[in-house]
Amino acid sequence: MKQPMTGLKLQISQFIEFLSTQRNASQHTIAAYHSDLKSFSDFVHKQRSSEADASAVDHLLLRLYLAGLSRKDDHGHISYAKSSIGRKLAAIRAFFAWLLRTGQIDVNPAELISTPKREQHLPFHLNIDQAITLVEAPSDATDDICSERDAAILELLYSSGLRVSELTGLNTGDIDRNEGMVRVLGKGGKERIVPVGTAAIIALDKYLAGLGDKPEGSPLFCGVRGKRINRRTVDKIVKRWSANITAFRTVSPHTLRHTFATHLLEGGADLRSIQELLGHASLSTTQKYTHVGLDRLLEVYDKAHPRAHDKAD
Repeated sequence: MKQPMTGLKLQISQFIEFLSTQRNASQHTIAAYHSDLKSFSDFVHKQRSSEADASAVDHLLLRLYLAGLSRKDDHGHISYAKSSIGRKLAAIRAFFAWLLRTGQIDVNPAELISTPKREQHLPFHLNIDQAITLVEAPSDATDDICSERDAAILELLYSSGLRVSELTGLNTGDIDRNEGMVRVLGKGGKERIVPVGTAAIIALDKYLAGLGDKPEGSPLFCGVRGKRINRRTVDKIVKRWSANITAFRTVSPHTLRHTFATHLLEGGADLRSIQELLGHASLSTTQKYTHVGLDRLLEVYDKAHPRAHDKAD
């Protein structure tokens, strides 16, 4: 017989329920928080006891946990990247902040812990020729329904910069093919409308024509068994068709999102517009794309600013 949850495990379970029912967090966020907090719970139980709850955690125990995550092995490899440690710490902070608000603890030990500085990785993106080669690859290969589906998926990812979760969550009624718009449900359940390019609409029309009549509100993209496609399948689709596109670089669905934003920026779009299209809550998140368009920004500045080339008196 399964033992009822107690202590820290019960508190984590209640917090996850809070995220799901009151915060309307995405399934991806909930799964990540649950996984990170479970790892932390296992550590606490080893250090304290199997019955320990959140009140048994102080900032010293938290530091010990984080130190273990960044410890090097015998080969000099660190267990977790700083970005992963930062994500785990974010989950812990949110958990303890909720415990404090609900009166389950008197002091928040996570307040004394600073976030590790993240490595600055430049986002990888495809150039225009590579992007076009990728999105056209399924159409050039064969004419079966899976290739038509893959072509529609690739075109939509590049055309509209959707997150994988947004793409997999699409239903047939979310695409307005006449107006060239798609309605997506982003992070935190926020809905936004994003334009869809002509090439993507043509690919979608071809894909849907091959399916015949599909009930309104049914999943837009399905796997071979007729069930809604998942993020792992989308990742495999992108990797399959991009295998010969770049050397030594892995192309993921998120690469197409970076590529979408980069090409808009290089084409003259402003950051605020790109922020809206991507569904970013903060402009600072969007600004990581600016480095790849620096030449373009300098060109625009040189042409547009009246004092860009004026000589000093």
